[in-house]
Amino acid sequence: MVPDVSTGSRTRGLLSYLFGPGRRDEHTDPHIVAAFAMPGLPDPGRAPLDQHHQLLDELADYLDQPVRARETRTGKSVPQHVWHCPVRTAPGDRYLTDAEWAEVARRIVHATGIAPDGDDNGCRWIAVRHADDHIHIMATSVREDGRRPRNKGDGRRAQAECREIEKELGLRRLNPGDGTAAPMPTSAEQAKAQRAGHPLTAKEWLQEQAQAVAAAVRDEQEYFSTLTALGIQVRYRIGPESGDVLGYSLARPGDTNANGEPVYFGGSKLAPDLSINRLRERFTHQQPTAPERAAVEPDRWRQADTALRETVRFAFPDRHRADEDDDGEPDALVSEGAVQAQAAAFGELLHTASLTAPTPARAELRAAATAFNRATRSRIRAEHQPAAALRSAAKELLYTASSGKDGEAAAALLSTAVFVLIAIAHWHQARGHQQQAAAAQQTLVHLRTAYQHTAEPILADLARRTPTTATTDRLAAHVHAAVPGHAQRILADPAWPALATALAQAETSGQPPHHALTEAAGQRELTTADRPAEVLLWRLRNATADRLDQRARVARTRTAGLPATTPPPTAPAVPAGTRAANDPTRRR
Repeated sequence: MVPDVSTGSRTRGLLSYLFGPGRRDEHTDPHIVAAFAMPGLPDPGRAPLDQHHQLLDELADYLDQPVRARETRTGKSVPQHVWHCPVRTAPGDRYLTDAEWAEVARRIVHATGIAPDGDDNGCRWIAVRHADDHIHIMATSVREDGRRPRNKGDGRRAQAECREIEKELGLRRLNPGDGTAAPMPTSAEQAKAQRAGHPLTAKEWLQEQAQAVAAAVRDEQEYFSTLTALGIQVRYRIGPESGDVLGYSLARPGDTNANGEPVYFGGSKLAPDLSINRLRERFTHQQPTAPERAAVEPDRWRQADTALRETVRFAFPDRHRADEDDDGEPDALVSEGAVQAQAAAFGELLHTASLTAPTPARAELRAAATAFNRATRSRIRAEHQPAAALRSAAKELLYTASSGKDGEAAAALLSTAVFVLIAIAHWHQARGHQQQAAAAQQTLVHLRTAYQHTAEPILADLARRTPTTATTDRLAAHVHAAVPGHAQRILADPAWPALATALAQAETSGQPPHHALTEAAGQRELTTADRPAEVLLWRLRNATADRLDQRARVARTRTAGLPATTPPPTAPAVPAGTRAANDPTRRR
C-alpha cells in the first residue's frame, strides 16, 4: 500500500479532477467513502449530472471555510493549504471494499496529524474512490480552531501506518522507507512529461544524468562543466559573504514554467547523495586530474576486476575466503561506513562500465546502474577513503576505447560484479535496509543479463575448441585433485568444456593446471556460485592474460634499441550526448 503526500493551493481544481472522468477517462463511479462529517456532505459523484458543478462549488466552499476564516483573521493568505494523499494498493492485492477504504482513510488522517481521532477541531477532509485499487484523501490544512495542523513528517507517518494496515488486511507487505530515497515525481510532473512525450519526468531525467556524470568526473568543476555540456542549465547558490558555492540547482533543456522560465530542481531534491556537500565528500578522496594513460586498453577491465576482488576481500571477507579456509570464526569487523562507501563506488563502476562495455551489454548495464542508485544510499554515512581504489578503477574504464577485443575482460569483470552485488544485497538485508536490498535484487536481474550478452559468445567459442577427450579427462583429474569439494559441480557445469579449453591454454603458457585451479579457487568461495566452472574460467583467463602481458613487457625491455612504447591517451567516454566541456565553471 503506497501513500503519496503532496500539497497544493486549488481546492476546486483538485475536486474537479477527483470527481471528473480522469485524464484518459479512467475514473469510474467517483464517490466519497469517508469524510470528517458524512451526514449532509454534498457528494458530486452521486448527484444528477445537471447538479455536478454546483455541488463541486458547494463542497469546495465547505472545505475551505476554516481557511477563509484564518485569512480574514490574520490578513494573510494560507499558502499550499490543500493536502492531498492518494493511497494505492500494490499490484496483485485484492480490491478493498468501500468500508475498508473508509477505515484506511481515517487511520491515515489520524496518523499524519490532519485529523486525529477524538479531536473535533481537526482539519476538514474527504476520501474519494474513483478506481478499484486506490483512493484520494484530500484536506484543507487549517483546523476548525484556526491553527495549522501538526503534520510534520506526514509522508513518513503515512508510510508507517500503511505498513500496519497491510499486516492487518493481509495485503502485500511493501518495504519500509528510511528517508534516503530520491523524491518521487508529483502527478503534475508526470502529466507534464506525458504531454511532452518524455518517458521520464524532468526530475527523473536530471537525476539519472547527474548520477552518471558524478560517477564519471573527478572534481566539482568537471561535474558542472559536463552537466553544462549536456545542455543542462546550472544555477548556483552563492554565499553572500564568502562567495563560495553553497548549493546548486539543475534545469532540463526545454523544461519551462508558464512564464517561459527554466524549472530548476536542487541537487539534494534530486537525490540525497547529489547535494553539494555529499558530492564534495566523494570528490575529496579521488585524484583531481586524469593520470597518465599507459595501460593497454583491455588491461583497464582487468584492473577494475582486480579492484572489485579487493573490495570483496576488504568489505566482505566471509564471502571471499575459500570454503576450505572457513573455520567458522568471525572476521575482523569492517566499518559499516567503509562498506557503504564501497557500495557507492560499485554504483559508479556500473555507470562508467555502461559507457564503454561491449555494445550488446550497454543497455542492460545502464538499467542496472539506474536501479542500483537506490542501493547506494542508506542512513549509514559513507567513509569514502577506503573505496578510493575502486572509484579510481571505475573512472579508468572511461578511457577504454571499445574495440571488440575487450569482451573477455569485460565478461570477467561482470562475473565478479554479479558476486559483489549479491554480497551487497545480503549486507543491506542483514541490516534491515529493505529498500536498498530490493534495489540490489532488481539490479541483479539487469547485471546478469548484461553478463550473459557479453559472456555467451566467448563461452561458445571456447567450447568449440575443447581439447581431445584424453586431454579433457586428464584435466578433469586435476579438478578432482585441486578442488575436490566442488569437482562434481564443476564437471557438470555447462561451462566445463570452455574451462577445459582455458586450462589447456594456461598449461601451454607455462602454468600447471593444478596450480592454476588452486589459485583461481582461492580467490573466492565457490559454495554460493551457481556456475562454478564459469567463476574459475574468468579467473583463469585473467591470470593467463596477465602472464602473457608480463612476458611481453619483459621482452620489450630486453630488446636493445626498442624502448617500451606508451599508447596515446584515449579521450574519456562521457554520458550520451555529452561533448567535451572546455569552459570552466562560472558563478551565476
